[in-house]
Amino acid sequence: MSKTQKTTHPNCLELVYSGEDYFSRLEQIIKNAKYEIHLQFYIFKNDAVGAKIIEKLKEAAARHVKVYLMLDGFGSFSFPKEVAEELRERGVNFRYFSPFFSANSFYIGRRLHHKIVVADAHVILIGGINIADKYHGKPGKAPWLDYAVKIDDPIIAKKLQLLCRDLFFKKRYFFKKKIETALNTKEKTIVSIIQNDWLKRKNEIYDAYINSFSTAKKEIVIVGSYFLPGRRMNIALKKAAKNKVKIKLILSGISDVTLSRRATYHIYSTLLDNNIDLYEWNTTVLHGKAAIVDGNWTTIGSFNLNNLSSYGSLEMNVEIKSITFASSYLAHLNEVIAQCQRITPESLKKRKNISSGFINWLSYWAARLILNIVTYFPQKRFKKFY
Repeated sequence: MSKTQKTTHPNCLELVYSGEDYFSRLEQIIKNAKYEIHLQFYIFKNDAVGAKIIEKLKEAAARHVKVYLMLDGFGSFSFPKEVAEELRERGVNFRYFSPFFSANSFYIGRRLHHKIVVADAHVILIGGINIADKYHGKPGKAPWLDYAVKIDDPIIAKKLQLLCRDLFFKKRYFFKKKIETALNTKEKTIVSIIQNDWLKRKNEIYDAYINSFSTAKKEIVIVGSYFLPGRRMNIALKKAAKNKVKIKLILSGISDVTLSRRATYHIYSTLLDNNIDLYEWNTTVLHGKAAIVDGNWTTIGSFNLNNLSSYGSLEMNVEIKSITFASSYLAHLNEVIAQCQRITPESLKKRKNISSGFINWLSYWAARLILNIVTYFPQKRFKKFY
């Protein structure tokens, strides 16, 4: 698949693709770091790609760069203890967020789902890409489909670095308002870092999606891994479709979570009944989490359109208000759509049978039950605000 022009705003704002594009940039950011770098990831595998990044972090620490690496205690549970200890010995500040087996882990659903890097209070890499071979790809095997954004701007990077530092050291200081800046470009470009964390009463990403869908006039394009939206998200999408907004939903035909994929299959009929166009990506696992609305609002990050992201995990997205950036990304997504399988009422009937229908139905209600149990308390808390 060809990649559209990436330099939408030279030197300050770039769309980044999973694969070598992402990891070569990550290595360069680590290599160029002068005094401080923060990395926060849900999954960090000790495979070929992970080992390479680990070596780069050791080299940075040897140059007296302050390196802070925080991994989720559940998502990176398999990260070797001896490697973690070696990183500490080599000067890397390393810790887990909410270790899975800990007296302090009172809420299993509140995981660190971030995929962010910020270096020298100047450059940011943020998106949905974890550190593992499957996001990089191997010879003859394409990477999982996912995205990130590289931002080179000291105003927004400085604020994000402070936030990362406070989170690493378990401080209570969080920005009350979303982190935002206007980039110095030919057009007016507003870039914001938006968060979700129910414990801190942060629901910025969820609200941004709802507001954008509710006010859409022409088109909504969604990249939806693990797609199982809650009640308010469903209402917003149905309202947009009813208002003649063209909605295109790119979903995963191949998934690493079978229960999630089956649960999404169950709602295909409802989505089609609401005139939402469905496209399945069957080349690799689709892991991207993104949306473009009316060709001027884009969000990319860690946030999935389901209740776990809405009310459970710590999530971080970038929100970009720019016609230029949206246009470039939309051109790429149209290339993706051209290689997807279009799901129609006719094709859905052909793939359905009693057995698969029952499995999809069971998966849907099992997924709903699990998500409702895990997010019961934060959902109850946020009901006060809606």
